[in-house]
Parts: sequence; C-alpha cells; structure tokens
Amino acid sequence: MEDWTEKYRPKTLRGIVGNERALSVLRSWAGRWNQGKIPEKRAAILSGKPGTGKTSSALALAADLGWTVLELNASDARNETTIKRVATAGAINETFNISGGFTLSRKGGRKLIILDEADNLYEKLDRSEADSSLGDRGGKKAIIDTIKITKQPIILIVNDLYALTKGGGEMLKNLCIVIQFYEVNPFHIVELLKRICREEDIVADMRVLKTIADRSKGDARSAVNDLQSLCLNRKQLSIEDIDVLGYRDHETIIFDALREVFKTKNLQISRDCLRNTDIQPEMLLLWISENLPREYLDIDDFVRGYDAVSKADVFFGRVNKKRTYELWSYACDLMSGGVSVAKTHSYGNTRYSFPSWIKEMKNSQSTRILREGVVKKISKPTHTSDRKTIDAILPYFQSLFRNNSQFACKMIKVMDFSENEVKYLLGEKYLHRMKDIVQCAEKIDEKQREIQVEPVEKKGKQKEKEQDNDLKQPSIFDF
Repeated sequence: MEDWTEKYRPKTLRGIVGNERALSVLRSWAGRWNQGKIPEKRAAILSGKPGTGKTSSALALAADLGWTVLELNASDARNETTIKRVATAGAINETFNISGGFTLSRKGGRKLIILDEADNLYEKLDRSEADSSLGDRGGKKAIIDTIKITKQPIILIVNDLYALTKGGGEMLKNLCIVIQFYEVNPFHIVELLKRICREEDIVADMRVLKTIADRSKGDARSAVNDLQSLCLNRKQLSIEDIDVLGYRDHETIIFDALREVFKTKNLQISRDCLRNTDIQPEMLLLWISENLPREYLDIDDFVRGYDAVSKADVFFGRVNKKRTYELWSYACDLMSGGVSVAKTHSYGNTRYSFPSWIKEMKNSQSTRILREGVVKKISKPTHTSDRKTIDAILPYFQSLFRNNSQFACKMIKVMDFSENEVKYLLGEKYLHRMKDIVQCAEKIDEKQREIQVEPVEKKGKQKEKEQDNDLKQPSIFDF
C-alpha cells in the first residue's frame, strides 16, 4: 500500500498547510535568488518540530521555481570530505536542470542544496575515526565554509536549532536566515484530511477527522498516518472506529521517544524525553534494546550503546530485587542519555520494531501457565516450596515421566495431572507414549476398584457368619 504521506506530499507551496508567515519569509528569501541576486544570508535554516512541513516546503519551493534539488540527508556520510565533494561543488558550479537544459544562475538557473536533519551532525574528537565512511567529522565547518562561498541557495532543516548552532556551529546564526515552523493548526489538518478522503473516495464522520487532528498535536504527517491506518480495508469511518487508534497512540509515543534517544546527541534532551513519556522504564528499555542494532550500524557505537543498556538493566534488577528505588534514576539516565552519547555517527531514518521478547512471551504464555501448574503440584508431595529446588528437580522428574510408564501413571494419580499437563511433561518428542500411559492408568483404576470391592465382600460374609453363630448360641428361653 502506497504511503499517503508521500502520495499527498504538497507539490507547490500553495499546498502546504499552516505556517503562512514562515512560507512568506521563505518565498521572499528565494525570490532574491531567483532574480539573479545573491542575498546577504545565502542559506536558510528551517527549524521546527517533525510534521510541520519543513522538508515539504523546501521541495515545493524548488518545484515552484524550477530549481534542481541536491539533497544530502542523515543516511549519507556528511563529513568534511563528502560535503566538499557534493555540497560545496554543487554550490559553486553551474548545472543542468532535470530536463537536460542549461541556464546560467544569473538568469534563474538555480539548484537548491538541501541538508536534512542537519542538527544530527556530530563533530568527532577522535582523529582515528576520521576516515570512517559514516563519520561527520568536520561537517559543520565544511557547511560554514560552503555557505560563505556558495553561488546557489542552501537550506538546512533541523528539529533542534540549538543542536546545530552550538559549539562549532555558532557562526551559522549570523550566516543563515532562521525560519521557524510551528505546529499546524487543527483546522488546517482537518481540511487536509478531508481532501485526502475525497481523493480516496472515503466517507468519514467529521468527528473522526477532528479527533485525529486533535491527537496529532500539530503534526500533519502523524495525522495522515493515523487516517491511513483507520482506512485500511474500509471506505467508511464512524466515530466508533477511532478506538483503533488507542494502542497506536501509545506505540507512536514510544517511536517518538526512540527517535529522540537515537537521533539526538544532547544528554539533557534525551533524559527529558523519557521522563516526559508516560511509559514504564522497563518497557522502554526493551524497545531500546531491540532497536539499537537497527540504528547503530557502526560496531563501536553498537558496543558502547549496549554497554549503557546492560548497566541500566543491572540497576533495574537491583531495584526489583532489593527495593532500592533510588537506583531507578541511574538506570533511566543510562538507557537514555547513555545510549545517546554512545554514538559517534549520524544515521538515517530507521524502521523501529516491537520488542521480540514480548512477542515470544505472549506466544509462550499457555506453556508457562502449564509449567506453573505442574510446579505447584510437584511441590506439595515433595514438601518443597523453594522455586530453585523445584526448577532443579523438574528435568529429572520429566525424564522419569517420559521413560517409565508406570511412574507416569502413578504420578498422574497422586498429583492429579490434567491431560494438557501430561502433554507438557511428555513434550512433542515423547507424545507417542501417551497411549501407553493411558492404558497403564486404566489398569491401575481396575486394580483399585478390585481392592475396594474385595474388602466389602469379605466384610459382608463375616457378618453373615457371625449372625449364624448368634443363632446357634443357646438362649435363656431354651431352658
């Protein structure tokens, strides 16, 4: 199924929802370039939260003005060498347009250089890693040098302006015009959703669209994703369908938290993100542990990241075992800030996954319930309540149960195992012995019935004999 966020990405600036003032400033800045002039601020920084239309605005601007786009995002190596080879060369040289034509820059033949997720650039201090293909070493310096000499418009797109301008990026404040994008008004998001519904022939209750818009909190991309998830295999939306988003909202919050931890290199931002997330820290640790190898492709980043995760897990273990809750803050800092600062590279967009451990636990739930039942029944006749002792006994008990039918039959009678518990003890490999055990159990039942009947018969005969003897004894009336 085609992603609606890409399918309905605005092709022109008129299609961008919200942020009219930001778009006006962007048009004015681009207009000077389009007139063949080089403005005082040769680059623009588009800053704002995800889903506010920054990247779409940059691409739509290029489409409106007929500019060729040269894009460098976080999935590309963005060190000094790469930026000089790609961005700097594009900034000072003329180029052909998409259709193959050639127009001089002074006559409007521009190309737009876009550096997406520029706030994820990281200036490494370890010179031994300078040759890494994933490195960002010298990236900010190369961008500053490029902006100073560029003959083509440059746009830097960031979620966190401070992360871009701190340290070696301080000079960017004076070299660039900063255009702030704000959260999109819910009214504009509703209008966007209505247009998509018309295009997709979907009949939607207005209350559904308003609820989606309110839940998106100004993130148009998130709202479109929610609408697409609701419209899967259906052409009508009622207010009852909105309940489907309940769990998805919860999952989206986790994805946002993961992006903050994995993408930012700011310790405080990472810590604050997890503290403001209403999700159990142990659950977040599972998500981070599951997705860390998908995010940190460099082996050294991977090792340092898992080192922080493992230490956080140790602290959580001590909290649960000894009730030392003061260690909780250390665990949270390690799994958030510790993982964030462990990386020395920037990585592109990653598709995060649900923790496989939780899936496995859910799939094995019935087996674990059976095991608990067996353990409880074994503990009674063995007078053992210690779980470790039962766990040590269970493998030997299972071995006897599988290889000795008489033992299995007796244990079934003594401990009253159910059919499913018997199957658990046998396992798939020894399930063929089930028939022998059932036959053995039937024989034991017959013997028990015989033992119970025989004493009753003997007791009845003895009573009759005593009665006969009583009749034979003389009575006082016989004399």
